[in-house]
Amino acid sequence: MTSIEDAVATIMPGDVVHVAPYSTTPYSLCAGLKMRVQRGDLSGIRVDHPAAFFSWTDEGMVGAVELHDNYATPPNRAACHAGEMEYLPVGIWQSYEIPVGFHQKPDVFLVPVSPPDEQGFCSFGHGVWLSKAVARRAKRIIAEIRPDFIRTFGDNYIHVDEIDLFVEADPTDGANLEAPEPSAEEVAQVEVINTLVAAELVNDGDTLQMGVGTVSGALANYLGFRNDLGIQTELITGGVAALVAQGVVTGARKSLNRHKVVGSACVALDQEELNQIHMNPHFELYDFGYTDDLRHLIQQENFVAVNNALIVDLTGQVSAE
Repeated sequence: MTSIEDAVATIMPGDVVHVAPYSTTPYSLCAGLKMRVQRGDLSGIRVDHPAAFFSWTDEGMVGAVELHDNYATPPNRAACHAGEMEYLPVGIWQSYEIPVGFHQKPDVFLVPVSPPDEQGFCSFGHGVWLSKAVARRAKRIIAEIRPDFIRTFGDNYIHVDEIDLFVEADPTDGANLEAPEPSAEEVAQVEVINTLVAAELVNDGDTLQMGVGTVSGALANYLGFRNDLGIQTELITGGVAALVAQGVVTGARKSLNRHKVVGSACVALDQEELNQIHMNPHFELYDFGYTDDLRHLIQQENFVAVNNALIVDLTGQVSAE
């Protein structure tokens, strides 16, 4: 175990730093690295941070940090519009591969993990994302310990021998990133749309993929009358754990991973739902490339994908999520 300051001091000019994505952003390590850059102690690094929920484009960062991201997330959206970061659309995912456009052999991987178990294995917690693929290719791995991280079945682990440095996470880092409460109008729209989707587009025995978003992320709460549903998705959303407990989601008719809820990450779940998933053999988390690999998805019979459409242009092209 070392200090955050000493850990980020090992990152040198010219290094490529891959940061674990979105809900598993290692906020303490990111804050330490950001502080070092803003002090003027470090520049000329590339940061690959998919779906970054951390600002790499604040004052003193642009020019010193070259950010690559496949989402224009709120912390860096203004910089994306201004052309001050590299926006990277990703359309193809393959099992345990780093998507084309991100660096294939980063110098450093920053990732949060649980404390090790008796066999020395740490969990990636509620989100594997790309961590398995990146950990296999990174030259050095710096991990921040998150005692609150859950453990799941699947491929959600890394051994301490694979990690070069450990730091203790500050529990206050990242604590202010709360999603805004939906308006009454949004709540009403979600109820109408999901009631129709559940009744007319989802059938008993279907295998579902549900994306993040106001509508799609809430669909599980409207499926309680269905039978023998399966879940094969990148993101496990709110309400799925309850459907498993109720016997609605059984996975009995799935073509792959039968009887298992398969995802890459749990998103927007409260602690009670995460506790239901912790060491629950019904749930398995895998690398994002595995869950979104089209070669696997086309093998699922009666597969229904429900995602938010954010913008539709005049030619009919849809921007989703």
